[in-house]
Amino acid sequence: MRVLLLNALFATLFVSHVGAQAVVLDQKSPTNTNLIHFGDLIDVDVVGSFEYDWRGTLTPEGFLEAFNKIPNQIYGLCRSESELAETIEKEYRTSLRDPKVVVKILDRSNRAVAYLDGAVRFPQRFQIRRRVFLNELLIMSGGITDKSSGEVHIFRPQNLNCEVPKPVITSSSSDNVKDKASQNTVIRISDLLAGTDASNPQVSSGDIVTVVEAAPVFLIGGVNLPKQISLRVETTLSRAIAMAGGVAKEGLEDKIRIFRRDGMDRLVIDANLRQILTKAAEDPILKAFDVIDVEQKGRGPRKLPPVVESGSAGSERLSRLPLRIVD
Repeated sequence: MRVLLLNALFATLFVSHVGAQAVVLDQKSPTNTNLIHFGDLIDVDVVGSFEYDWRGTLTPEGFLEAFNKIPNQIYGLCRSESELAETIEKEYRTSLRDPKVVVKILDRSNRAVAYLDGAVRFPQRFQIRRRVFLNELLIMSGGITDKSSGEVHIFRPQNLNCEVPKPVITSSSSDNVKDKASQNTVIRISDLLAGTDASNPQVSSGDIVTVVEAAPVFLIGGVNLPKQISLRVETTLSRAIAMAGGVAKEGLEDKIRIFRRDGMDRLVIDANLRQILTKAAEDPILKAFDVIDVEQKGRGPRKLPPVVESGSAGSERLSRLPLRIVD
């Protein structure tokens, strides 16, 4: 119920946000997606001439690759088509009379993709071809799940998008081109739902958006619903067992073990749920990655902690996520 309510609020927020952004999107000034990015196929057409035309992509430093019509390199990263055309016209004036240059981005499909991962129903990759904001991508991914910790982290690698101001180019030398520093942004989901300023940023090519999952606790053995639960709030042993449906009929409520990692050490904490419920013993507070094993009749106590799989490597998994085009 909590997750359904949050996702309904996200949908409402998205509709109101789109309305608020309508005026901005109607402006003629170039948006982030209309600027030249790494991977774009660019066409330079000199009107009335074939000899000086060019088509290609950017170098890793952001210059037009193999653009050898003039002695100086032309910087294209994060510039608009008209800005680049004007720069090329100035360079061509040394050899052409009143040149007219038209620059077009022919293909944007090879730009870096954005990732949305973590506590969402359908983690995905996004190929972004228009302005898109965080709440819209959350809705496209089916909304958040009950594993969410309440935070969203956005990692923005350097030079993969044009979201921050582009460098000022004073000459054609690559010495003047400085990499933009990578950025990390933390957003609270409660702020996003409340419409707080800067809580719903634009997501750009190359961004890695993670809806952070709460630290897990695992319940195994003699409980009715062996499961993983998320520690969003302080949780005691008795509450965790109740969340797992209580002790099963074959479970021994007076023989419970908590396997805990403490740095390089592993601790085993014995607990008696019967004494906890009668206030004869303290109800231990659980920590992240605790494994609670309720002993079962006839099986004896577990001597070694169970192995909990952490899943595939992050970069490997991200590269296999389904791709969605946002245009």
